Amino acid sequence: MSPLLALGILVAGLCSRVHCLPENVTPEEQQKVTSVDGHSLASSNTDFAFSLYKQLALKNPNKNVIFSPLSISIALAFLSLGAHDHTVTEILEGLKFNLTETPETEIHQGFQHLLQTFNQPSNQLQLSVGNAIFVPEELKLLDKFRKDAEAFYASEVLSINFKDSEAAVKLINEYVKNKTHGKIEKLFNDLDVLTNLILLNYIFFKAQWKTPFNPNRTYESEFHVSKNERVKVPMMTLGLETPYFRDEELGCTLVELTYTSNDSALFILPDEGKMQDLEAKLTPETLTRWRNSLQPRHIDKLSLPRFSISSDYQLRDILSQLGIKKIFTSDADFSGITDDHKLAVSQGFSMILKEDIRPGIKH
Repeated sequence: MSPLLALGILVAGLCSRVHCLPENVTPEEQQKVTSVDGHSLASSNTDFAFSLYKQLALKNPNKNVIFSPLSISIALAFLSLGAHDHTVTEILEGLKFNLTETPETEIHQGFQHLLQTFNQPSNQLQLSVGNAIFVPEELKLLDKFRKDAEAFYASEVLSINFKDSEAAVKLINEYVKNKTHGKIEKLFNDLDVLTNLILLNYIFFKAQWKTPFNPNRTYESEFHVSKNERVKVPMMTLGLETPYFRDEELGCTLVELTYTSNDSALFILPDEGKMQDLEAKLTPETLTRWRNSLQPRHIDKLSLPRFSISSDYQLRDILSQLGIKKIFTSDADFSGITDDHKLAVSQGFSMILKEDIRPGIKH
């Protein structure tokens, strides 16, 4: 078995966090638009997801890479609400939006619609996506930013005393633990003494497989981590009919597994030695071709390792490679957030996540 490449757009218990530190900071009216271009939002998010994946894989060549690009997209788009001039342009173009074709307000309306869709109650899965701003009482957010944060990103605005670092860390960690159903217990160990504001995004996702793996058919098997490294893992197996595609051009096999809610996960198995070639050709067009090529097929024995994985990425260098640089410098213009302080994003723009794949559940 070759290494398994699983690209998860949603990952259970993930948080992106942005610390805003004193650095740099004029109100600006958003133009009105009449519609939300969902296709444009999806295409840009997918393009950003693959670009982010390639950078993470490049920086972690010998490690598993698991992440939620949607959480990063939401956090950055949310942050752009308070950005002006070149700063807002850099963020949104870094997220792969064409600002000539898709006006800024339409982008925010797209994320608003996405968040509303994700947070619809369902008996078939647990999915919650949200945002929060932790701000000290003495820092006054501009009314427009506060209203837009609530309207577009359903963000809670929570007062906090950053001068009492220990109490602040405890409050934020409890908030995140509650929102992620205990999956993320400690987002912060401490806080930078210069922190003036924290913008946070979280995603929690839990769903039942439509055709669950039988725990009694889980057995110990070898998993090929690399050409020369093998590990023993509990391998889940089942037989089923499911969407399938064999891509001879890129040298990989694709299987789509559905949940009881009829949402789905796409698993990609590269041929031996084809991992890097496949990664290089991951594009929105490739994904569209794959989705259009999937056909129902009976699989006698589908094997998938049962695993739990957690990761913590510092994203400053990664985002800089994608063209999002100014937000980390004294040239950043976040004057749309507050006129009390000049702000810039700290070095610690980071992402923490945990994922479990189990016989009955993707969690």
